[in-house]
Amino acid sequence: MARRVLTVVVLALTATALAGCGLRLQGREAKPQAFASAWVDAQDPQSDFVQALSRSLAASGVRLERDRARAEAVIRISRDEIREHVLSVSARNIPREYELTYRVEFSVLKDGAELLAPQEAALTRDFTFDETILLAKEREQRLLEDALARDLAAIVMRQLAVL
Repeated sequence: MARRVLTVVVLALTATALAGCGLRLQGREAKPQAFASAWVDAQDPQSDFVQALSRSLAASGVRLERDRARAEAVIRISRDEIREHVLSVSARNIPREYELTYRVEFSVLKDGAELLAPQEAALTRDFTFDETILLAKEREQRLLEDALARDLAAIVMRQLAVL
């Protein structure tokens, strides 16, 4: 019985300490106050980043318009690219380690005026390569690209939330 009370007290103190230090669970980003509806202008509307950003915008309560004229704001994606760079090779000159860099550049326009100047965000991850498990490594690379796109969308959403 005393052990249970002690456990409850320790948990309560831990929760109080965490709440007092400003820790908050990561959830959906706050809706941008500057606009309620948006149109995403991208060269490739099916890219991983644009899809992740669209889902994040919709989850935060921003209405995504199909018609540019009906949107309060235009989120322009001027760069959306993934680069792969060889970091190391084996003794037989076969790549062993790669670096993936996902880079996006975005800006926000509202009523023809620039609400947010062009901003760049980039994330990099390393991964190893083994030709004996080629399919698994290709899948790993695809999963890394998806994760980078989601992380970049979260970065952009934090930028939009302060507008």
